[in-house]
Amino acid sequence: MILALLNMIGSTLKNSNKRQHMKRYSQVSLCLALALLLMSFIIKREPIKVYLIGDSTVADYALEENYMKKRYPLMGWGQVFQQFLSKDSLKNLNHIIKGDSAIVVDKAKGGRSTRSFFEEGRWKEILLTLEKNDLVLIQFGHNDAAKDKPERYVDIPGYKDFLRMYVKESREKGAKPVLITPVTRNYPWKDGKLGSAHGEYPQAVIDVAKELKVPIIDLTTLSAAFFTSKGNDFVTKNYFMNLDSGKYMAYPKGQKDNTHFQPEGAKEIARLVYEGLKRINKL
Repeated sequence: MILALLNMIGSTLKNSNKRQHMKRYSQVSLCLALALLLMSFIIKREPIKVYLIGDSTVADYALEENYMKKRYPLMGWGQVFQQFLSKDSLKNLNHIIKGDSAIVVDKAKGGRSTRSFFEEGRWKEILLTLEKNDLVLIQFGHNDAAKDKPERYVDIPGYKDFLRMYVKESREKGAKPVLITPVTRNYPWKDGKLGSAHGEYPQAVIDVAKELKVPIIDLTTLSAAFFTSKGNDFVTKNYFMNLDSGKYMAYPKGQKDNTHFQPEGAKEIARLVYEGLKRINKL
């Protein structure tokens, strides 16, 4: 369209007298301006992709078949993260998400550590579609620390190496990695305060973040502080997967689980991650 209009301008210069030329030139210029304005409305920028990689606490269980019957109310925080990336919310993330829309691509999977996620080809699949300015949120640790499960376990040096790899390869694609320490479990509680069950793994994430100068969200500390403010009983009943028998189809005998989240727990952790990104955005 624009090329045709430019050709029209050239033809006008050759075949018209000065007065005619000016008249035609004004008309064509107006058409060109209108065409550019129209194209600005027609051409929409692709949304920035926000990739989530991690374990069961991040995963989207709604992607599984018969989710409502087999797994609900189990939710990872990534499952409800999209609602924190509305157009209005993105205004608070304008330095790290350079676009007017963003879409969550939740690739987290239950039972995966930094090593098993890589070995199963899950990271390779992401790299094939990862683009400049995409965001990669990286939260592992729950399964890396599982010494009794050799298919998952990764010691601290290995854990750091895999985190470095995810950061460096994200950057090589022009994407923006963000490291996240593992969200706390619902134990240990002492004197009304929730501690951390993750040993040296949260500090390992902090070390890598400092070393590579990569943004970090200390979700271990943030989640423990938030749950402490709500109290042990409330958190156990409303946020983690501690369910009464007969209440949910997927758990007819009830459930006692102080690692995974009910919907309200997942939503609160997603909010903490969003608030963490807002703080990063101001740096």
